[in-house]
Amino acid sequence: MTVHDTKLSRRTLLKAGTGLVIGAYVARADKLFAQAAAQPKVNIAPNTFLIIKPDSTVTVLCKQIEFGQGPFTGFATLVAEELDADWSQMRADHAPSNPELYKNLAFGLQGTGGSTAIANAYLQMRQVGAAARQMLVAAAAEAWQVPAGEIGIENGVLKHASGKEGRFGEFADKAMTLPVPADPKLKDPANFKFIGKEGVVKRLDSADKSDGKAFYTLDINEPDMLTVVVARSPKFGGTVKSFDATAARAVPGVVDVKQVPTGVAVYAKGFWPAKMGREALKIVWDDSKAEKRGSAELLQQFRTLSKTPGKLVRAEGKFEESIAKGGRVIETEYVFPYLAHAAMEPLNGYLKWDGQSVYARYGCQFPTPDHMAFSKAFGLPVDKIKIDVVLAGGSFGRRAQQSTHQAIEMAEVAKAIGPGKPIKLVWTREDDMRGGYYRPYSIHRMRGAVRDGKIEAWSDTIVSQSIMKGSFFEAVMFKDGLDPTSYEGSHDIPYEVANFRCDMHQVDVGVPVLWWRSVGHTHTGYAVEAFIDELLEAAGKDPVEGRLELLGKKPRHAGVLKAVAELADWKNYKVPAGRARGVAVVESFNSFVAQVVELSMTEEGPKVHKVWCAVDCGVAVNPDIIRAQMEGGIGFALGHILYAEQTLDAGAPVSGNFDTYRSLRINEMPEVEVAIVKSNEKPTGVGEPGVPPLGPAVANAMAKLGVGRPKQLPIVPGASA
Repeated sequence: MTVHDTKLSRRTLLKAGTGLVIGAYVARADKLFAQAAAQPKVNIAPNTFLIIKPDSTVTVLCKQIEFGQGPFTGFATLVAEELDADWSQMRADHAPSNPELYKNLAFGLQGTGGSTAIANAYLQMRQVGAAARQMLVAAAAEAWQVPAGEIGIENGVLKHASGKEGRFGEFADKAMTLPVPADPKLKDPANFKFIGKEGVVKRLDSADKSDGKAFYTLDINEPDMLTVVVARSPKFGGTVKSFDATAARAVPGVVDVKQVPTGVAVYAKGFWPAKMGREALKIVWDDSKAEKRGSAELLQQFRTLSKTPGKLVRAEGKFEESIAKGGRVIETEYVFPYLAHAAMEPLNGYLKWDGQSVYARYGCQFPTPDHMAFSKAFGLPVDKIKIDVVLAGGSFGRRAQQSTHQAIEMAEVAKAIGPGKPIKLVWTREDDMRGGYYRPYSIHRMRGAVRDGKIEAWSDTIVSQSIMKGSFFEAVMFKDGLDPTSYEGSHDIPYEVANFRCDMHQVDVGVPVLWWRSVGHTHTGYAVEAFIDELLEAAGKDPVEGRLELLGKKPRHAGVLKAVAELADWKNYKVPAGRARGVAVVESFNSFVAQVVELSMTEEGPKVHKVWCAVDCGVAVNPDIIRAQMEGGIGFALGHILYAEQTLDAGAPVSGNFDTYRSLRINEMPEVEVAIVKSNEKPTGVGEPGVPPLGPAVANAMAKLGVGRPKQLPIVPGASA
């Protein structure tokens, strides 16, 4: 039996080697969406999420993928806290693909994204740990013939006043046969030993990643496996007109060449012959339906649209009447380029199809949609599909594929060569950079009015491409025909402005786009925070004090802004000559982050010396991970706002590697100081919220130096490595 055995119920238990796991049925594909839409009973069965071995180690099966953001450690922390385990006992691994058991409670399906890992599982995983504790105590009570209420657990050891002691492994087999408590008692936060504590918990994945033991999809090398690379059209939407594979087949190690829907696939005994075989292909492309516009044409078209009203998203007061009253009227635009995700590990995946079942193994960020894609592509019921999730070398949204394009291509290349031939599909760095699924190209045209030192009017016309359109998320996420991820943060600014308007032009471009770290907030945060700074400057207001005056109804925004101002000593610090400071505050994914940057200007562009950051993400489960995510988000954001863009030349992406898609160098990383605002609110995400404030804070500091706020990103266009 396996965890995909359709005969197993939710309560059926399965021993696996020296441990235990639970198996349960996987629902039929045509019922998955109905299940996702429902509000399911939260599964807290310890035997679903925990493997307790005879040596008393506790492995938490994490329903979220680990690609650097810390869910392995976070989930283990929550379980260990309620289980009263010793941290040395704790382990973590990925849960298998099973949308019934391992769904993200924020989505209703199994997947990672939107900075929801800890947010969706905080209570659930604590309940799992508490239930396991209660079941272990009950098992020990039965074995020792004492009341359960007389048994305690301390650092992973069950203890009774009589002197009896035992470890988890002694009672796990018995405990797993007991009923799961419906409402296990949780700890009072005042008694937490792990949650929110500094330096107590060490990351569970760091050591293996440091010494090379960590296993990624690129490490898969089965003896009968064929490595596959696909030659895809240089232009989005292009198709194969004809091809000659004679030279490719002559490359030693090349086994076969097949046309697939996305191009021409080369199958070989290893990556290098596959790559050499692909380079030897002679392909004639049909560009009749391809995207042919370049970046310059898109800019002109987007800019023209931005000068006309789009579809109304939100309005308050009487914007046009307020503008007509005069005062100082400010109009500006902000242009945001396509951005690649540039994760260190490009897309790749292993798939074995024997004609009757499918086994896939890769860094799968959304198992449920991929599970369905495999089921449809192979014409197999979902209980014949198994996906094992492995570590992924970064994502930043790249693996959160609403179109399941990687899974579909894996299926197509496997089908093309036939069953019984396992394949590993590999995208090269150039494939990934030029393969699309970028952050959308966007423009914001802003207008505002300042009279008598007060901001009286504000409007934002957005022109952008939809991420959700055409995906299975469109039906459930679109609002009034618009993609809310394109305007999130712009239609609900935190500042009190009486006369407000936000409208949008949703345009179609043949370039595939995808979530990028912080999604819409990556451009809306910049537009809002750069514009509020410009309006406050016109009103003669200090950037911090002026914001606070307008945040009367937003205490958590104000809280992080005050915290970062105190951290940076905003009021009293004397900025050295040639330097300036800028500030920004952005709410994204229900977390609040404010940042202050200090920078100077060089011949190449701005040099950021230090960033102060304050974050309110509710209960801070792992403070060290929160700081790391803020630091990583700041470095990620800084490199992209300074240097990164994917330009199009007649529809073809230009940058193919880091020589032209410039990243932040190690010597350019600023000093970062992070303050975590204490909060009793439920935990929220930290993987993405560190990104949005950095760009506008840099822009606002540049304005203080008299070089102006950048209106078009990147700040240093054309930079090369």
